[in-house]
Amino acid sequence: MNLELINRHCTLLADATRLRLLALLEDEELTVAELAQATRLAQPRVSTHLARLREAGLVADRRDGVSVYYRLAAVADQPELHRLWQLFRTELDDALISEDAERLPDVLLQRGSGRSWPDAVAGDMERRYSPGRSWEATARALVQLLTPGRVLDIASGDGVMGELLAGRAERIDCIDVSEKVVAAGRERVAGLDHVHFHRGDMHALPFADGAFDTVLLLHALTYSHQPQLALSEAGRVLAAGGKLLLATLHQHRYPEPVRAYGHVNTGFRPQQLKAMVDETGLATRFCDITSVERRAPHFKIITLLADKS
Repeated sequence: MNLELINRHCTLLADATRLRLLALLEDEELTVAELAQATRLAQPRVSTHLARLREAGLVADRRDGVSVYYRLAAVADQPELHRLWQLFRTELDDALISEDAERLPDVLLQRGSGRSWPDAVAGDMERRYSPGRSWEATARALVQLLTPGRVLDIASGDGVMGELLAGRAERIDCIDVSEKVVAAGRERVAGLDHVHFHRGDMHALPFADGAFDTVLLLHALTYSHQPQLALSEAGRVLAAGGKLLLATLHQHRYPEPVRAYGHVNTGFRPQQLKAMVDETGLATRFCDITSVERRAPHFKIITLLADKS
């Protein structure tokens, strides 16, 4: 970017109202009236700022009957501006932003006034709240279908998966490089005698060959300078007939937003990931993009399933 463009982008984002509107539009399409309700700002003021954001290519609109809905524009429209917004968003921590977000659910409920809940959210149901119908509740129900046997969760974090699978697995070993994370994990699974936490490196796993029936590598490879070695270690400890389940970011061009989370690479392409797994001797059964984040910059997630013959 040249100096003139940087100055123009920074000027656009140097307004608190525009930042509040962008934060609300990350996850929802909203009308001027809805944005005004959520922010408690006058509609003309909201309209003026939306016009500036739309003119800059950061916000797009869509007409539905008499209503006009605004949303964040696709990254490809203004990649430099999107990267700058993401840098701001990563550091943004303000009471006004939190209050706007807290008011938004009530605003959205009014949108469906006079219609049944299913009719009001049809076509967008997975993003809408209803009592008891959450992704966590669904995951805890679906896990009852699994019989994962002896499980290894590599780069496990503080044990969310270990706790989730505890009722179905024969034994679960969780390993993470952070001492603080391991301590938090042990506290989380206290009382679950078959769930064990270890501090260790994914590139040198302290387990015997063929020790596990299921190996999880969920969002671990973006923390690896040597992903091929990490995959080889995962394959080594997998038993014959065992399965490797892997999820990671698709290759992207946004190092700034992920740097704050400790990522050391910018993801992988499906064919690249499949080739790396095949090199370990495992057979890849599935490898594709399985989701795209709605929030800009719309990171894509690859899921891979492989087994050991």
